[in-house]
Amino acid sequence: MQKSPQIGSAGVPRTGDRSRRHLLRLSATIVALAVTFDASASCLRGINLSGAEFGEPPGVYTKDYIYPSDRTIEYFTAKGFNSVRLPFLWERLQPELMKDFDGAEKDRLASAVAELKTAGMTVILDPHNYARYRGQVIGSDAVPEAAFGDFWKRLAAQYKNDKSVLFGLMNEPHDMPARQWLSAANAAIAGIREAGADNLVLVPGTNWTGAHSWESGSLEEANATVMLGVKDPGENYAYEVHQYMDGNFSGTSPTCERAGDAVAALKSVGAWLEKNGKRGFLGEFAGAANTECMTGIANMAGVVNADPQHWVGWTYWVAGDWWPATEPMNIQPSEDGDRLQLKALELGGGVPAPSGACPALEKQPG
Repeated sequence: MQKSPQIGSAGVPRTGDRSRRHLLRLSATIVALAVTFDASASCLRGINLSGAEFGEPPGVYTKDYIYPSDRTIEYFTAKGFNSVRLPFLWERLQPELMKDFDGAEKDRLASAVAELKTAGMTVILDPHNYARYRGQVIGSDAVPEAAFGDFWKRLAAQYKNDKSVLFGLMNEPHDMPARQWLSAANAAIAGIREAGADNLVLVPGTNWTGAHSWESGSLEEANATVMLGVKDPGENYAYEVHQYMDGNFSGTSPTCERAGDAVAALKSVGAWLEKNGKRGFLGEFAGAANTECMTGIANMAGVVNADPQHWVGWTYWVAGDWWPATEPMNIQPSEDGDRLQLKALELGGGVPAPSGACPALEKQPG
């Protein structure tokens, strides 16, 4: 849920502040506190590789925004991640609604996807726009839902029927009625299927698609009620939720005082998925390098890992070449090596991603 930093340097962030002794001490604490999970049936175990959504569009490539470097891709592949959620900006790819994509940007995105696939990653395309286009909400006069459908029809045509590419409809819709978002989401799904694409579609709710608020609010307006109205002619979709652990669940603070509530929220969404015969995906979760947060990271990953019948997997937020070393959630490696949060993901049973079938990736919604 955090906003991307506006950084104009292409170097991998570095820091020398963390000691190996601290790593071992904190790792031992997590081993004692974290729940043990069975990760024998692996699904998506991924990372958000951020950077292409930076800056105001159009921006200058390598100055205002960046796609993942070979070095970063190689690092996370070697650590055993099997998927990448790849944020980018709708306006940069399609400068005018209902018009052709920008050729150079389309090629940059395609090149990044190809490099990630070559590394063995499943790629989740993520227009990181909060259900907006140039600041105007989808479903408004300025951005009719037909334009959202057109965008996804064009994008789906580029990657149709590639099982290594998943379609994340939109990052964190917010401040719009759930039914307005549902209508827009259905328009996008219709466009995807009209393009002849059978790819898995990840459908968020509104209200930042928080797991903690999925079932809250009035019955008529809760995501848990409204988003059951998803219409997919291809019957191949999953619901995307995000979850953080700070006081207001926003992910804007390095504290994790609500880690227990965050874990409970994921379990509740899992029960909702089971009850309704649906699938889910945890697109963002994170914490800082302290015991409370890292135990929460391990436990949240573990909730998803333990239910491969209903969860297709997770992607941690965040990494990327331009994230500063001071960002508390960042797991881009420092000059000292791995970030502590990586150890939490390992101890949660998620990485290296175990081999094996993932029932939720094959299961069709009921």
